[in-house]
Amino acid sequence: MGRLPQTLRSDALDNRDRILDAARALFAAEGMDVPMREIARRAGVGPATLYRRFPTKQALATEAFTEQMYACHAIVEEGLADPDPWHGLCLVIEKLCELHARNRGFTTAFTSAFPHAMDLAAVREQALTSLAELARRAKDSGRLRPDFVLDDLILMLMANGGLHATSTNARLAASRRFAALAIRAFQA
Repeated sequence: MGRLPQTLRSDALDNRDRILDAARALFAAEGMDVPMREIARRAGVGPATLYRRFPTKQALATEAFTEQMYACHAIVEEGLADPDPWHGLCLVIEKLCELHARNRGFTTAFTSAFPHAMDLAAVREQALTSLAELARRAKDSGRLRPDFVLDDLILMLMANGGLHATSTNARLAASRRFAALAIRAFQA
């Protein structure tokens, strides 16, 4: 016997949206170490409501970062579509650094896919496969260092995620500078 799709009541949907908004804001500002109770408090819901919708932090992060993961994939595809692979790779580095600087928690989600978040992990793996292809093309063009490996890019994103500043604008400025330095380091 098939089950009917379960739709949320409007108040439950509002709670879910507030939880996701609070999680995104807190993950962006403070990273993934934010306690679930703080997310519930910021969302204006009780912990039981939070855990009913999102039983684990992994489930919450997966839902909170789905849009950013697809944005990341779109950035990589944009770079892959560039007829100049070096220019495409530089564009990807700059845009990924900016995306990650705007949302500190997303760096953690991207660089270490949660084992139970299969949808997020699949999109991440697809983006990494496309990045590897772009890097191969850039190497073939002679513009990317021959000893470059994809882990160099992951390491760069992790370092970019560690930038601390007093404001988002200051973090973005530091991230742009860091991206420029990384591009010079990757250049053949």
